[in-house]
Amino acid sequence: MTNIELIEENPLSLVEVKEKLAEIKKRDKELEARALKVGEYVHKFAQEKKTKELAEKIRKLDISRLKERNVKKIIDIMPQDIDSLKTLFVGENLTLKQEDLQKIISVIHDN
Repeated sequence: MTNIELIEENPLSLVEVKEKLAEIKKRDKELEARALKVGEYVHKFAQEKKTKELAEKIRKLDISRLKERNVKKIIDIMPQDIDSLKTLFVGENLTLKQEDLQKIISVIHDN
């Protein structure tokens, strides 16, 4: 078995995964079984409503503790209230101020 070296790790939103799968399908003509399952999931749940613009707006809020993986998770789920937003961070070591949570929700609603 070969050793795989991880060079870098970048979180992807569901829309970005959908784009990557399209590139792979174009290159390889077919997707493997696992990639097909992922493609079905992404097709069903990816919300393509200006995700790149929304991610940029959330980053511009300049919330210091918010990491890129958190931004991607917010974009994928699109929480509609503060409680839903808080549940996204349950497994994370992340606590945001109420005003920061409200800023994120307002950016989502404005989009």
